[in-house]
Amino acid sequence: MNASRHTISEHPSPTEKSAALASWRLTGIVILRIVFGLVWAVDAWFKWQPDFTGNFSDYLTGALKDQPAAVKAWIDLWINAVSVDPHVFAHAVAVGETLVALGLIFGVLSHLTDLGGILRSLVIWSTAEGFGGPYMAGSTDIGAAIIYALVFVGLFRSSAGIYVGLDRRVTTALGRWAFLASGLFDSEPVSGAASHVRGRAA
Repeated sequence: MNASRHTISEHPSPTEKSAALASWRLTGIVILRIVFGLVWAVDAWFKWQPDFTGNFSDYLTGALKDQPAAVKAWIDLWINAVSVDPHVFAHAVAVGETLVALGLIFGVLSHLTDLGGILRSLVIWSTAEGFGGPYMAGSTDIGAAIIYALVFVGLFRSSAGIYVGLDRRVTTALGRWAFLASGLFDSEPVSGAASHVRGRAA
């Protein structure tokens, strides 16, 4: 009997292997989500500083240099909109980044957070970063914000807030608005992986 148990422990079944792999994958997603949220929290802190709110328009005008006409027209559109009241736009950016950071760290309203993060990142990339350009000799990258957007896509696709997050608690309470959180879709896989972790710990 003891030999049988020893053999089983050394040779886990395919189901156990699959559950273990899912557990490690979900743990990695949680770590990525929280660390990414801390990065956004630092970004948000900078956005609340007087230097940012006082020079908000300069971040856009600085991206105009050497850009193609179409990109200049797009950035000029945003500059004209921001010039109505730069301080309001600057504070809106700070509030938005703060909410994104909180959503990521606590895993709450993850779908809304991820979609908002994607939109926010694309706006930054296409304005303040000038689509990563101008592209010419000496260019070294395509801009950081587009990478942020791709990370948000990955978090959205993995329903990152469901595991070690508040989405599992709030989804039912949201009712018809449950689609804003990520607890609605992946409850069974997560429960299986969590059960496997508890079983191994026991």
